[in-house]
Order: sequence, then C-alpha cells, then structure tokens
Amino acid sequence: MRVYYNFIFSLSFILFLSFFLLSPFLFSPFSFKMVNVPKAVNTFCPSCKKHTPHKVTQYKKSKESPFAQGKRRYDRKQAGYGGQTKPIFHKKAKTTKKVVLRLTCQVCKRVDLRTLKRCKTFQLGAEKKNRNAMVY
Repeated sequence: MRVYYNFIFSLSFILFLSFFLLSPFLFSPFSFKMVNVPKAVNTFCPSCKKHTPHKVTQYKKSKESPFAQGKRRYDRKQAGYGGQTKPIFHKKAKTTKKVVLRLTCQVCKRVDLRTLKRCKTFQLGAEKKNRNAMVY
C-alpha cells in the first residue's frame, strides 16, 4: 500500500512540475492568431549560396489540369449512369490552413516555398497593429 501512495505522490509531483515548467509556453504570446509578413525579406538563396533580398507573395493553388491522369480516370468512371462513384469527404476537422509563402530571389529569380504555422488571419506587408500580431 505504501508503494502505491508513493507512486501516486510522485506522479502528482511530476505532473505539477511539468505544468510549472511548461506554463510559460502554454500562456505565452507565441500562440499567434494573426501573422504579418513583410513584402520583401532578406533570406538565404540556395542558388546564389548567400543571403539575398527576396520578394514575398502568398502561394495559391493553380487551376487543376483536366488532362492529369487522375482527373481523366475519375471523369471516365463518373461518365454514364450510376451516380457518384468515389467517396466525398465531409468530416472537416481543421478550422485554419497553413500559410505557404512564395519567396522569389531578386538576383537569380529562383522561387522557394516556405510553410508557416497555422494562423487565423494572415496579412502581407501590413503594419503591426495589435499585441498578438507576429511579424515574421
């Protein structure tokens, strides 16, 4: 019985200690809701092999090609009678999307993609207005 009480005490102490050590991170200003990114940033270019100015834009998905193999296969399967043939996903779980930045080197014009963390609102080239805003 004594071993059991010692185990419970040590477990509760470990939980308390871990919460005490992690509390600065749990309630820190690093849980951002809004992200501001400047339109130009000086960062490393793998092609030039040095830090160069980069133009920053937000990556957008392009229009899907109707000639991709998967699209041709899907259209062929859907053709004719029989209704919907493939499952359509409805159980959406995420409320935000990860923002992808498109960095274009001003010297060699190489394009790099950089993923940011999830955020509710994303602004490109805006000034810092509230205390929750993160400047990238």
